[in-house]
Amino acid sequence: MENLFSLKDKVAIVTGGNGGIGRGIARGFAEVGSQIAIVARNKNKTERVTREITEEFGVRVLGIQVDLQKEENIRFMVNQVLDNFGRVDILVNNAGTNIRKLPQDLTAAEWDEVLNINLRSAFLSSKEVYPAMKKGGGGKIINIGSMLSLLGMSKAPAYGASKGGIVQLTRSLAVAWAQDNIQVNAILPGYINTDLTLALRNDVPGLNERVLDRTPAKRWGEPEDIKGAAIYLASQASDFVTGVALPVDGGFSISV
Repeated sequence: MENLFSLKDKVAIVTGGNGGIGRGIARGFAEVGSQIAIVARNKNKTERVTREITEEFGVRVLGIQVDLQKEENIRFMVNQVLDNFGRVDILVNNAGTNIRKLPQDLTAAEWDEVLNINLRSAFLSSKEVYPAMKKGGGGKIINIGSMLSLLGMSKAPAYGASKGGIVQLTRSLAVAWAQDNIQVNAILPGYINTDLTLALRNDVPGLNERVLDRTPAKRWGEPEDIKGAAIYLASQASDFVTGVALPVDGGFSISV
């Protein structure tokens, strides 16, 4: 059973892997043996997390500093991984941002920035790893959605659109690439304690209480709460699972 969830000798790319949910997933993958490329914009944070995971788990970790809004940078990212590891088995599209404004106050440039980072980069990264995964006999792509893949929030029109799009992108890629033994799934985190949600808590009075009231588990999630689902979707345990959008939310999305 242990081997069913092992990622030993696999190579995983985790975008936005230097903090929050991405860091939690990267650490989880390292626990079960994966080699990892952590991709993010902040060089210092990336180097710090790279050292942390290498020292704690003894796996090989590569830090890559890129801005995923540019297609040529995404191509560079994948080439760096192939040059250093020789293969790509797992891609986690986790990089994300939000600009919290009402729709009437959001500019077109701000809309584009959120969609480019959250959705466009996930599409382009998936497209870029596809040839290597196909050549290697298969792979796993995990897209990180949100409760706003399912629900609406007044000050998150671009973010909600991007995360709704993540679910439909997941389904399209799953159907297109199933014949290549590439499984594509999404995780929809609930309210997780990260730097992004800390800013949200500070900006929305009463949010903490409302989240706790609606969540059957009666707590906010932690980044480590996502790693089990990610390991499952990255391992051979999920070889016949594709196109799924899996909430990891303590029951938030099923509660009224």
